[in-house]
Amino acid sequence: MRKLAFFAPLAATLAVAAMAQAQPQAPAQTTAQVQAENQAPANVTVTIGRDLQNQVAKLGEREVNDQIATLQGNVARVLQDSYPGASAQLVLTDLKPNRPTMQQQRDTPGLDPIRSVSIGGAAIEGQLTMADGQTRAVKFSYFSPTIRDVWGYGVWQDADRAFERFSAYLQRGRF
Repeated sequence: MRKLAFFAPLAATLAVAAMAQAQPQAPAQTTAQVQAENQAPANVTVTIGRDLQNQVAKLGEREVNDQIATLQGNVARVLQDSYPGASAQLVLTDLKPNRPTMQQQRDTPGLDPIRSVSIGGAAIEGQLTMADGQTRAVKFSYFSPTIRDVWGYGVWQDADRAFERFSAYLQRGRF
């Protein structure tokens, strides 16, 4: 009886493994293919303004790139839904986190990632080129008015809010 208790789970495991091996599998995607699928369409370009370029090393290059990707994704979605054929050339002129970024915590060990809170947000400038060739200048910024108005627990809470509001304004036609 003890032998049966040992061999029954082993047989079940081997049967499942044999079935999995017998099923055809899709070819594995390369890292480049996965990155290409996750990138925003070519109709939205976001660059960093001159003043913000000096702050990238302090904020952390990876985190700034994540914010650029978030902005690109939000704007690309709006352009695709509301303005087919349009393109956007945006400049991220200012970017401030609500809480210390990983790079800031490395550079200044005294910062508390939970209790250190600041006024955050983002500023965006650029132009939209509509499908008919018209260009429209866009300029938007959102920063929390006071430290009391900061809500949420994310590092980039107000910057994300700025990107969402900018996208909503674009969708409504408020340039």
